[in-house]
Amino acid sequence: MCRFVGYLGSDILIADLISRPANSLIRQSYKARERSEPLNGDGFGVGWYAPDITREPCVFTSITPAWSNRNFINLAEHTRSGSFFSHIRAASPGMGVSEVNCHPFRNGSLLWMHNGTVEGFQAIKRRLRNSLPDHIYDAIEGTTDSEHAFALFLKLLGEKKEQTSAADLAEGLVNTIWQLEEWAREAEILKPSVCNFAVTDGRAIASVRYVSDPQIEPISLYYSKRGKFQCCEGRSEIVECCAEESGVIIASERLTDKSGDWKRVAPNHVLTVDTHLNVKVRLIPEV
Repeated sequence: MCRFVGYLGSDILIADLISRPANSLIRQSYKARERSEPLNGDGFGVGWYAPDITREPCVFTSITPAWSNRNFINLAEHTRSGSFFSHIRAASPGMGVSEVNCHPFRNGSLLWMHNGTVEGFQAIKRRLRNSLPDHIYDAIEGTTDSEHAFALFLKLLGEKKEQTSAADLAEGLVNTIWQLEEWAREAEILKPSVCNFAVTDGRAIASVRYVSDPQIEPISLYYSKRGKFQCCEGRSEIVECCAEESGVIIASERLTDKSGDWKRVAPNHVLTVDTHLNVKVRLIPEV
């Protein structure tokens, strides 16, 4: 069900999270620790912000496995950013392996990632697409449930899209889940959906750890304590630092082995990281 990582804070090398740690995202592409199936080899993507140039993020995707793509590793070793998302993909059955289906997805200043499955997507796909305004409908390039959920999020976010807060992003995530669940009930879809969504505008992050059946443990999601992430020869740690050097990480799996560096997001909770790197986690109200 894929793996992802997101970062917000002072500028760091993308490689510090993507390739250098012992449990880096690239390692998780072939040996994930917290999935029963450890392989995530159906492509990858990275999106990062360079606000001195533009508010819109740059995105690089490929259908090759992350562990074997030299361009990905080279780019990560030579790019610094204070805000980026990266994702490795394990394609759901029936979802084609193509660059347009690789995360993160971009629309304007926003990036979006998904770890999980919108169950019964084909049964609600037409209704979802018909609900979209033309400019969002026309922006869909791929076939995944993930990109279509992003399109629904954009519609529900509405006029807030160009000037969002962390709270706005979180509200949009919750409303997206509620709408998907309403359509699933009406379509009599019985299997549970798994929706670990993450979205950023480069200045704030919102993410959610969600499964529609409360009896099932949702897939893993963590956030780091605020600090400076350091990585040297595979040994990673998060250290205390001044505010100007600090950052916060969200990740499907912990990148360091020190338990005090990380907190697990509770089931069916939404997390926000605001522009001052304040982290809040709250329960999603029942649909």
